Amino acid sequence: MNGIIDIIIVGGGRVGFNTAKILSDRGHDVTIIEQDSNRCDDLADAYVATVVQGDATDPDVLLQADLDAADAIAALTGNTGTNLAVCMEALELTDPIRTVARTDRESGERYTRFVDAVVYPERAGARVAANEVLGSDVQSLADVTGSLDILLVRVAEGAPAAGKPLSKVRFPAGALVISNEDGDRVSRPDTKLTPGKQYVVAVEPEVSDEVMNLLRG
Repeated sequence: MNGIIDIIIVGGGRVGFNTAKILSDRGHDVTIIEQDSNRCDDLADAYVATVVQGDATDPDVLLQADLDAADAIAALTGNTGTNLAVCMEALELTDPIRTVARTDRESGERYTRFVDAVVYPERAGARVAANEVLGSDVQSLADVTGSLDILLVRVAEGAPAAGKPLSKVRFPAGALVISNEDGDRVSRPDTKLTPGKQYVVAVEPEVSDEVMNLLRG
């Protein structure tokens, strides 16, 4: 998925909230569906997403969250059955939409015949959940000091930086392309940003959107 997308997250607990925060920090539009009214108040106070109170297995609640406009839905409650049901319900109500379901066991990959991706939080955590929502073209490799992101980004065809050497691309302060296209050398001014190739990029949250626009369009 390229550019800014609309994402629905079902479940406003630890995993859901942290996933929403990561996606919001990257500039995406996030809506959280949560049943518990007190938790909804806390989520609203955090200002990371639009909050809808209700049971996401109810089609009316999904539609209230503007499902038809969403590009992806991540069901991240603590119940695997609920998460799968919500994703499959979303596919019935609108199409196409990327679906991600949290599972409570490491063998959850067998569920990928029903959803696009599964997340096992004890192994993956909220950051990988965010990666699965966005697909494989932008992957967060690790947390480093503070909120700095180290990303593996695939340059998109037609992106402003595509086909240009680093010396010709005006990246904002707070962004650094670390590797060349083969990942075997540190980038240099003459490193070419080849469409379809992946590069390791360090990004401060406040310039993430601008960097993604340059590399992904």
